[in-house]
Amino acid sequence: MHALDGVTLQIARHEFVAMTGPSGCGKSTLLHLLAGLDTPTSGELHVDGLALHAADDAALTEFRRRRVGVVFQFFNLLPTMNVLENVAMPLMLQGTRWEEARARAAEVIGNVGLSARAEHFIHQLSGGEQQRTAIARALIQQPPLMLADEPTGNLDSHSAGAVLDLLRQIARETLTTLIVVTHSGEVAGAATRQIAMRDGRIVADSAA
Repeated sequence: MHALDGVTLQIARHEFVAMTGPSGCGKSTLLHLLAGLDTPTSGELHVDGLALHAADDAALTEFRRRRVGVVFQFFNLLPTMNVLENVAMPLMLQGTRWEEARARAAEVIGNVGLSARAEHFIHQLSGGEQQRTAIARALIQQPPLMLADEPTGNLDSHSAGAVLDLLRQIARETLTTLIVVTHSGEVAGAATRQIAMRDGRIVADSAA
């Protein structure tokens, strides 16, 4: 049995795509492939002009650093850093000077409505604020592709609504292609394209 079976898919730049389906249907596997975190055992995978199926470790690392932002359900923020430091971290890892990284991080934090929380540590934030911090970190590099795995799945309804509004804003105001894996009908309804999966296959695509 294959996690993905005969999937053929093309996503245009600046689309907002929601991928839905039951647990274990292959949604997260596909997201991990698109993020360069996993390598396909067969077939071809091209993202933003890079052949991920044939890329070596150095090319995949550079792809993950600069060309894709990933948001996870459980945030994956560093508790020993404040909001500003967490968001600036991707720039620091590539050697950007702290002054420049700080200024860029402050701008992105403002864009997600967290300027007043920039100096707070992660344990001082609500779940929704932590997820917005994670989204800001994913956007810091202005990546052409942003992937979100159940971005509202760990949030209460109020926080989930705020995160959904932010995703709509990203899709509307940036050139980022946004692909979201979700069980939420509300999140899926906000996307401009819905793809449903089952047993490793695409069973419905609103663009078809």
